[in-house]
Amino acid sequence: MSQIGKLHIDPSSPFFILGPCALELEDFAWQMARSLKEIAETTGIQFIFKASYDKANRTSVDSFRGPGVKEGCRILGEIGKELEIPVTTDVHTAEEAEIASETIDFLQIPAFLCRQTDLLEACAKTGRPLNVKKGQFLAPWDVSNIATKLEHFGCEHYYITERGSSFGYNNLVADMRSLHWMRDMGMKVIFDATHAVQRPGGLGGTTGGDGELAPVLARAAVATGVDGLFMETHVNPDKAFSDGPNQIPLNEIESTVTRLLAIHQAAHGKI
Repeated sequence: MSQIGKLHIDPSSPFFILGPCALELEDFAWQMARSLKEIAETTGIQFIFKASYDKANRTSVDSFRGPGVKEGCRILGEIGKELEIPVTTDVHTAEEAEIASETIDFLQIPAFLCRQTDLLEACAKTGRPLNVKKGQFLAPWDVSNIATKLEHFGCEHYYITERGSSFGYNNLVADMRSLHWMRDMGMKVIFDATHAVQRPGGLGGTTGGDGELAPVLARAAVATGVDGLFMETHVNPDKAFSDGPNQIPLNEIESTVTRLLAIHQAAHGKI
């Protein structure tokens, strides 16, 4: 049984990475974390809280990015410690990986950086478990090279996240075969329901998306078989500082995860 922070992962049920896209305000982050912890306790899900301290790949130079690595990791670290929940966030450089590893339980490597050898090495050497998002430009079998790098640098506890593949301009498509193929290769796989419904740059100066489809794809992923689910959520997605069109309203999360657990039991439980 693997461990992320204080969470001992039970492989018989998928874990859930939930939280807002960005660390907007400190009070907001605490509000979201407390609400999601309560939902996790009610539904019995395995829960990891996420939020990004720097949205370093925004479409526009004028877009909100976040409080930065030091302040962001302080906030997330305090949330994790007080609420006794594991926390995760993106890191973008070797220097950020070293800073984040002091307070962050689960380091995430963004899709566009998934093959950056120096970053993979730095993250591996922190000793923290890693989540590498598969780039939109990679085939499922291409992640074997990422896995080889991580293992070469001493990392054995890592996950690969499927988040869709480029499908023409300003569009992504999620191929559920990818989940099966990567797991068949021996990978631990997470499905990112949020970014799989993105329309990158689809609104001109910002990214669009089909957030109402995120739970739909999550249901398909759970039925196919995954180790974890990644879903971004917000109290009011229309007012989110980043990726609002892709986020699930907070008041829909409890019913969403309850349904996903039921699908998992029906598809993979003992009958």
